[in-house]
Amino acid sequence: MGASHDKFNNAIGSVKIPILILDNKWHRIFGKMNPTDEIKDLEKQLGELLKRQGKLVNENKDLKKIKSNLMSEIVDNIDGVDNRETDENVDKKLNDNKRLINDVNEKLDNNEEELKDLPREIDGVNKKLMLATMDMCYERLQSNTVEIQEIAEWVKDIRVQLKKNLIKKQDKELYNAELYSYMHDIFGPVVMELFDMKYVPTIHKAPELKSAQPAGEVKDENDGDKKTE
Repeated sequence: MGASHDKFNNAIGSVKIPILILDNKWHRIFGKMNPTDEIKDLEKQLGELLKRQGKLVNENKDLKKIKSNLMSEIVDNIDGVDNRETDENVDKKLNDNKRLINDVNEKLDNNEEELKDLPREIDGVNKKLMLATMDMCYERLQSNTVEIQEIAEWVKDIRVQLKKNLIKKQDKELYNAELYSYMHDIFGPVVMELFDMKYVPTIHKAPELKSAQPAGEVKDENDGDKKTE
C-alpha cells in the first residue's frame, strides 16, 4: 500500500498542470457545488503567491530603470568633474548615486533570489489545490453514481409496475366489454337501456364499450338521445 502511494505521489509530482485559479474551467467546476475550506485556503495562498511574483517582476523593471538613470547621471557628473576639476557638490552627487546603485543592486539580487523560489512554491500550492479539487470532484462523482444507480433501479421498478398495470388495465377493459356484451345478449336492449341510465354515471363506462353489442343488433333510433340525457 505504501509503495503504491509513493508511486502515485511521484507520478503526480511529475505532471505539469496549468495554474488552476487562472483557468476559467476550474472555476466552473464549482458552479453546482461549493468549494471546501481547504480549497478556499489553497486558492487564497496561490493568489497571494502570484501577486507577489507579479509585484517583484514589476519592481525589478522599475529598479532597472532607476539604476539606468543613476548610471547616466554618474557619467554626466564625471564629465563635469573633468571639465571643472573638483567640485564638492559633484563629488557628493557621485557618491550618492553610487550608494543608491548599490542599494538598487542589493534589492535586485534579493528580488531575483525570491523570484527563483516562487515558481517552486507556486507549483507546490497548485499541486495541493489540484489534489484537493480532485478529491472533491471524485467524491461528488461517487455520490452521483450511487444516486444514478438508485434512480435506475427506481425507473426499472416503475417500468415493471407500469407494464403490469397496463396489462391489468387491458384485461379489465376486455372483461368489461365481454361482460357488457353478455348482459346485453341475456337481458336485451330494453333492460340494458334502463340499467345504463342508472349505472353508467357511477361506473363511468367507456363509450367504446357500446361497440361490444352483437353485430347486426338493431338499435332504437332514439337510443342516442336517451343515452345523452
